[in-house]
Amino acid sequence: MTKGGPAGTRRRRAAAGRSRMPVSHRMAGGGASQAPSLQASPPQASWVTLQDVADRAGVSLTTASRVVSEGPRRVGQQMIDRVNVAVSELGYTANLQARAVATGQSNTIGVVVHDIADPYFSSIAAGLIEVAYARQMLACLSSTSAGEAGEREYVALMRAQRARALILIGSRSDDLAARECLRAEIDAFRYSGGRVVCVGQDLLGVDTIMPENAAGADALGRALVAQGHRSFAVLAGPRGLLTARDRLTGFTVGLRSRSVRLDPGQVIRGAFTRDGGYEAMSTVLASGNRLPDCVFAGNDVMAVGALARLRAAGFSVPGDIAVAGFDDILTLRDVYPPLTTVRLPLARMGEMAAKLVLGDPAADRQRVMPVPGEVILRESTTPRAAAS
Repeated sequence: MTKGGPAGTRRRRAAAGRSRMPVSHRMAGGGASQAPSLQASPPQASWVTLQDVADRAGVSLTTASRVVSEGPRRVGQQMIDRVNVAVSELGYTANLQARAVATGQSNTIGVVVHDIADPYFSSIAAGLIEVAYARQMLACLSSTSAGEAGEREYVALMRAQRARALILIGSRSDDLAARECLRAEIDAFRYSGGRVVCVGQDLLGVDTIMPENAAGADALGRALVAQGHRSFAVLAGPRGLLTARDRLTGFTVGLRSRSVRLDPGQVIRGAFTRDGGYEAMSTVLASGNRLPDCVFAGNDVMAVGALARLRAAGFSVPGDIAVAGFDDILTLRDVYPPLTTVRLPLARMGEMAAKLVLGDPAADRQRVMPVPGEVILRESTTPRAAAS
């Protein structure tokens, strides 16, 4: 403890630093009244410093810092109790920005998704936020529809904020130049001490949670043919998005393995959204072609839009046409008829990503964790009478 005790320390600080005092404690003539005693009235919470806590507890600043930061150096229980009481009485809150500057890292996990309105992304984010909360980490969530260029800007921002880790959730595109720029920014973030995990394709050179999109769509195609469906339309998602490409490719392979050919003219591109599915289904209906047995939408939100368009046109699902999706988002609980889809454990994928990025780093090796999908057959694709 400093000479003169806590009261002496307070008097010296008050004399040397009256600029810290609130205006309400200054005298009209320009002078200042005596600094209020910590015993009589604690400082305003926004002005309370760690030194104030140390003074109130009667310990050194170093001891108070060790207790508040829960550092590796052990402090006696009596000291811990005194500091904690002082923290409570003064309403002290740690300056996380200052701590980030001092340590080079904050307690922030940056999370970027392509569309927070899509339940696919929000479900994954919910899973990782649960893990972050349990570990007293702050998940900073951002949504960007600008692909790798938007992600690169976000990674740069998180590096400037000294974020501890980053989780990128979403598909890669076929824009190689943009992807390489993103990789360079990720490398800079990692060089500064940050950790990165991707949920999507294994194309960024970091630990990756990789949904098996092609394999899941392949299995769905086989299952639908087994139900007796022979003609198909695919609402395939945006051109250039690798998730859309993988699911279309897998579905085509699954059909071909059962001797069913997908007509290229029945592959309709659209946004991976409810409205994208509605518009793509409108294109199918306006083509003048015979209605296909079944429509496969590249994700569930597109399938929901397709169902709405079919209802508006007076078609029965599955009586007139069957519909299937991919992802098994939670909102399907309220969709009628219940939708056939490929289930991905979305919340679990978020948990896996958070544990991977916050756990022990791998020794000079990248980790890729494949996540298989499971075909879930529901009433939107009942077996056809002519099944063989």
